[in-house]
Amino acid sequence: MRTILTSGAGFFTDSYDVFIINLVTPMLGYVYYKDNNSKMPTDIEGIIKGMASVGTLIGQLTFGFLSDIFGRKIYGLELMIIILGTINCATSGSAVRGVSAIGFLGCWRLLLGIGVGGDYPMSATITSEWSSAGRRGMMMALIFSMQGIGNLAAAIVTLILLAIFKNAINADVDNLDYVWRLCIGLGAVPAVATIYLRFTMPESPRYSLNVNHDVEAAAMAKGQQVSAELAKQYTKVEEKRNHWAEFTAYFGQWRHFKVLLGTSLSWFLLDIAFYGLGLNNSYVLAAIGYSRKPTAFETLWANTVGQIIITCLGSVPGYYLTVIFIERWGRRTIQMMGFAVTTVLFTILAAAYYPLRDNSTPAFIFLFTLAQLFQNFGANSTTFIIPGEVFPTKVRSSAHGISAASGKAGAIIAAFAFNVLVDVNGAPGEHAFLPETLGIFAAVMFLGLVVTVLWVPESMGKDLDEFEEDYVSPGLVAVSDQTSIQNEATPTSKA
Repeated sequence: MRTILTSGAGFFTDSYDVFIINLVTPMLGYVYYKDNNSKMPTDIEGIIKGMASVGTLIGQLTFGFLSDIFGRKIYGLELMIIILGTINCATSGSAVRGVSAIGFLGCWRLLLGIGVGGDYPMSATITSEWSSAGRRGMMMALIFSMQGIGNLAAAIVTLILLAIFKNAINADVDNLDYVWRLCIGLGAVPAVATIYLRFTMPESPRYSLNVNHDVEAAAMAKGQQVSAELAKQYTKVEEKRNHWAEFTAYFGQWRHFKVLLGTSLSWFLLDIAFYGLGLNNSYVLAAIGYSRKPTAFETLWANTVGQIIITCLGSVPGYYLTVIFIERWGRRTIQMMGFAVTTVLFTILAAAYYPLRDNSTPAFIFLFTLAQLFQNFGANSTTFIIPGEVFPTKVRSSAHGISAASGKAGAIIAAFAFNVLVDVNGAPGEHAFLPETLGIFAAVMFLGLVVTVLWVPESMGKDLDEFEEDYVSPGLVAVSDQTSIQNEATPTSKA
């Protein structure tokens, strides 16, 4: 229960902080870009949205390796970075001469992203290592589902703040400067509430046992006693480990590297579409005419309501369908299903974009929402779960960090490219290339399906010890290689 609360609150905060920008950027347009038809320039908007993803990539790689080197006990440092980044984002201001408030916002979102990124490998490995084989996937899916709740909470908080400031916004649109700052700043509250739980969480039993060979610490973490006979079987490791040697020895073998390639590529491909849409729902809604209203308040209100509809009908149910079926159908099956269904849905949306937009906006929103449902009841959940299971303890967090960072590379491409791509062959704001963009997403989802079929293994029902048994230390790899060389050099006698 403590693991769910501690890790889940972190993912709630991560999602809130990442996706709130989707609702905040239109407000920034009204406040800071009145001379640009109250719209933030697409290049600046791409940078604001993309900086958090750049920071997240850095955090995923950094904390992934740090967690394997120093242990899971560093859990909590990433949350402190999130709190610092969130508060500074909310209080960004312009210098008299120099950097503007928008410039500072981008810089602080980079720092925020580093903390968010650190949460991915840390929470995944800790949850995986504290869970039993039969419930591990469900536990990880449950914690990851807080991403959907955080996304929904961001929209609800925005709606409440818009309602509170309604008269002030209608009187003077500059009052939105208070709203966007409060929207972002409130994201620090759940992080502050759970920081103590993270710093007091004991070391993972599997890390204590499989890396430090400290059987007493492993038993103590689970509230168990160790017999003298069992204690003799383990010698606590005191010397400094060479983590890079361990990492390269393991992934230097193709049978292991192809699994890392599969988890990384599938996450990369998924996030191109997931963040391409997730960070730009407001512009998809505007493109089909849903949120085009005469006043700033009405536009922002319709945009936020649309976000709530999409999240409630698509994102949140998708996460919890994964929780229900992850231990019945398996991770690989759900991932293949998600990629296959979204390939079909994005193809339909691309091919029938204009008829749907002009004649049936509800049908477009339904199909768009269905696509988000099968992203979450599909690869968005499983790409998080699988890397936390299919690697041994000594490299688990590093491998998860690399897989997650690969996904974030896809998100960066989406954040920087989407706003530019959709306006190809049209005036800014017309989104003339949106149908073709949806077609690109369909092709990307199909590639994700191919990668999953080729290189992603099934881990349902497997104990993590099965992946430990597959681990060979660098020293043994060197001995094995030397033996192979000697055998090849020794001539064999012929009968």
